[in-house]
Amino acid sequence: MTSSDTIYITGHLHPDTDSVASAIAYAFYKRALGIRAVPCRLGSLNAETRYLLQRFHFEEPMLLKDARVTLEEIKLDPLTYITPETTIFEALQSMNRENHTYCGVVDADRKLIGLVTKSDIAAVGLGDTAYNISIITKTPAENFCRTIDGRMIYDDPEMHLNGKVSIIAMTSPDNLCRYDVRDRIVIIGDDPQAQKAVLREGAGLLIVVWASDIDPSVIELAKEHHCPIMISGHGSMNTSRYIYFAPPVSLIMQKKLVSFKTNELAEDVGAKMMRSRFHIYPVTDPSGRLTGYVARYHIMNSENKKIIMVDHNEFSQSVRAIEKARVLEVIDHHRINDFSTTQPVSFRNEIVGSTATIVATIFRENQIPIPQNLAGLLLGAILSDTMNFHSPTTTQKDHRTANILAALADLDIDTFADEMFAVTADTSGRSLPEMITQDMKIYDIRSCKLSISQVMVPSVGHFREDSAEIQNSVDTFAKKKQLDLSVVVFTSIMDNGSIVYAGGNRAPWILEAFPDRDGEEHSLQEGLLSRKLQILPKVTQVIESYD
Repeated sequence: MTSSDTIYITGHLHPDTDSVASAIAYAFYKRALGIRAVPCRLGSLNAETRYLLQRFHFEEPMLLKDARVTLEEIKLDPLTYITPETTIFEALQSMNRENHTYCGVVDADRKLIGLVTKSDIAAVGLGDTAYNISIITKTPAENFCRTIDGRMIYDDPEMHLNGKVSIIAMTSPDNLCRYDVRDRIVIIGDDPQAQKAVLREGAGLLIVVWASDIDPSVIELAKEHHCPIMISGHGSMNTSRYIYFAPPVSLIMQKKLVSFKTNELAEDVGAKMMRSRFHIYPVTDPSGRLTGYVARYHIMNSENKKIIMVDHNEFSQSVRAIEKARVLEVIDHHRINDFSTTQPVSFRNEIVGSTATIVATIFRENQIPIPQNLAGLLLGAILSDTMNFHSPTTTQKDHRTANILAALADLDIDTFADEMFAVTADTSGRSLPEMITQDMKIYDIRSCKLSISQVMVPSVGHFREDSAEIQNSVDTFAKKKQLDLSVVVFTSIMDNGSIVYAGGNRAPWILEAFPDRDGEEHSLQEGLLSRKLQILPKVTQVIESYD
C-alpha cells in the first residue's frame, strides 16, 4: 500500500477519545464510499480510550509519525536477489528476465551483502584478461559445468588452475607439444589420444566438446593428475565464451554500497542521492533484509501523505511536517487559528461539543448505516468530550446525536457514562508527569508558548492536599519543555469544577484568570469544565493583556 492511494485520517497530538473515535469512524465512512482510508493516532492512548476500543472491539489506530512519505510507502522496483554462490552467468540471466541492470546479493537471512550490475559483468566480458584469470582461479569446477550446460564426468577436490584457457579442439596429438597447457582450462575435441596427451602435460581442467562420453582410460589418467573432466553442451566457441562467466558473483560484487532503509524519508533519500552517481540503490528494512530498489525517478514521482484532520485544525497540534502534506479535509469543533493550505480543502467546523457529533451527522446525511459497535464508540466520544453533557460546550445537537447513537448501540446513556467515567477518573498507577502529558495541547499566543493539560479525576480534594508535589512537577515540566506557561487543570464532574496549577516564568498570571479565595491555594473553580470554552479563553485574555 503506497501513500499516493491512501488517505490518513488523524486526530491531534496527545489523542483523546473524541479524536481517536472520530478518526476511526470517518475512515469507516470513507471506506464505505470506496476510498482507501486509514485511521491514525499521534501518540499513546489514555485509559478511557483504550477501554472503549476494547469494549467495542476496535484495534488501536496506527501510529503516524510524519506526514512525509518514507521509502516503505513508495512503490519500489520489485524484490529480486541472488546469493554469493550464484554464477555471473546466472546473475545475467536473472537480470534479463526481470529487465533489470542490477541484482542484490543476500546471505541466508536475506540480508544485503553486495550488489552486482551489468557494468560489473561487462568488466568480466570486456575487461583485462588479468582480471578474468584472477577470478577463474577461485571458481569451483561445478560452476563451469553449470555455465556451459555441461555434464560432469569426473570432479577432483585437488583441481589446479592458473586461470588461463587454451582451445585445442582441432589440434592433432602430434602438435600438442607446441602448447603450454599446465594448470590451464583446456577445451578439446572428442579424441582420447589428444585428451590423454594434455592430461600428461598437466592440464588443470578438461572440457570436451562434441562428445557424448569419455573413454574410461582418459578418466583413469585424469584421476592420476587431479584434473576434472566435463562434457560441454556447446561448441568450442561458445564454451570458451561462457566459462568466463562461471565465477561466483561474490568475486565481482560491489561491497561498499550506498543503500537506504525503509523508514527513511523520501526527501532525505533524494538529498543523499544527489551526493552520489549511482542509478539504483538497494533498500533494506531496519534489520538489513533486502526489500527492494529505489531510483531517482521513484523519489521524483513520490508524493507526501494525503491527510484528513479531525478534532483539530492547528498545524501545531498535528502530525510532524503536516505543512508538507496534502490536507484534503478538516472536521473540527475548535477555534480556527493557524490553518493555511496551498490548495482548497473541505473544511467543516461546527459549534458542537464533540467532533464525533459531526461525524455521526455525516453518516446520517449520506445515509450510511452506523454499525452497532461504531455507534457505541461514537457515543463514548460525545460523552467524553461533553463530560456527560456537563460541559458548557454541549449543544442540543450533541444530545440528539447521543440519543440516536445510544439507540443504535443498545446502551443506556447514564449507565454507560458511569462505567466509562469510572475508568477515566481512575488515576491509580499513573505518575504526575504521565497525567500532565496525557491530554495536553500546546498553543502559541502572542509571545507566550503555552500548554494546557486537563486531567479527569474522581474528586479534586486529593490534588489539593498534595499541592507541593504537584507544583514541583508542573514547574519541572515547564522548564523541561521550555514553556512560558504550563497550565494543569484537575477536573471532577462529581465536584462540578476544577483546580488549577501553573508553572513557567508567567505562572503568576494564572491567578488573574482563576483567582483563589481568600486564605486558600488552588481553590475549586466551580463550573470550570471546558478547556475550549472556558480555560483557554480566560488564559488567552490574560496573556493578551500583558502582551
